[in-house]
Amino acid sequence: MSQSEDDQAEPSGHALSDASSLSAVSEPERKIIEAHSRPNAALIHETIRAEGESELSRPVTALLLSGLAAGLAMGFSLIAEGVLRAHLPDAPWRDLVAKFGYTIGFLIVVLGRQQLFTENTLTPVLPLLYNRDLRTLGLVVRLWALVLAANLAGTWAISAVLAGTSLFPPEVKEAFLAISRHVVEGSFWITTMRGIFAGWLIALMVWLIPGAGQSRSAVIVLLTWLVTVAGFAHIVVGSVDASFLVLSDQASITDYLWRFFTPTLLGNVVGGVALVAALNSGQVASAVQD
Repeated sequence: MSQSEDDQAEPSGHALSDASSLSAVSEPERKIIEAHSRPNAALIHETIRAEGESELSRPVTALLLSGLAAGLAMGFSLIAEGVLRAHLPDAPWRDLVAKFGYTIGFLIVVLGRQQLFTENTLTPVLPLLYNRDLRTLGLVVRLWALVLAANLAGTWAISAVLAGTSLFPPEVKEAFLAISRHVVEGSFWITTMRGIFAGWLIALMVWLIPGAGQSRSAVIVLLTWLVTVAGFAHIVVGSVDASFLVLSDQASITDYLWRFFTPTLLGNVVGGVALVAALNSGQVASAVQD
């Protein structure tokens, strides 16, 4: 076969790169192809940025109430995991199964559109990196402060109920303690590193959800299950655990602040914001500017 015949026989590597270039299909078929195509990175970026702009403009009361609801709801991560752990047999696979309970709080918060601090290391930062002005920076700091304070208030409130009442039997409360102890056992820098990976994964979750369609719940479950099964540190769920230890006289306020809160917060912010910076480089940044 001649070289010219080879050229004709070999399809172009870019022939299927864009549904609009499919000249061999009809217009209705092209629309079907476009409907089933994955959104590109720039479209996902703009979807999240638009959501971020909306979040930055929300009133203080709305942010506080939504953040408080999220903090309370994250208590169901400890509740679900503790109940599963208490009722499963003491087998090597118990923790792997019980840790699916950890995902319940995230399902409630993310699908319920409540304000979670670690989601906000991605969503409102995209408008900041796009606008690059002091006004947007002030709005981001305002959002972070309000949501974090409300989230933590919610976690302490739900922990007070779990630790101070007989809502659950002793074996379940023992499971709560066993689950919670790991959040104050690591060194400052180990906990910081665990926080970086958790912040990274949660920001990835936020990035994946706009293109996940009917698989949103699966994305939330799998990524948050990975956070807990890998022992990573999340500032809001971890606050439920750490505050439960404090209120059960198993840890001190110093443990909460120094061994959990400070390194975990630092790690989550670095992990989430660093991911944002990466997503704003290369093709995404150039496509958005265009």
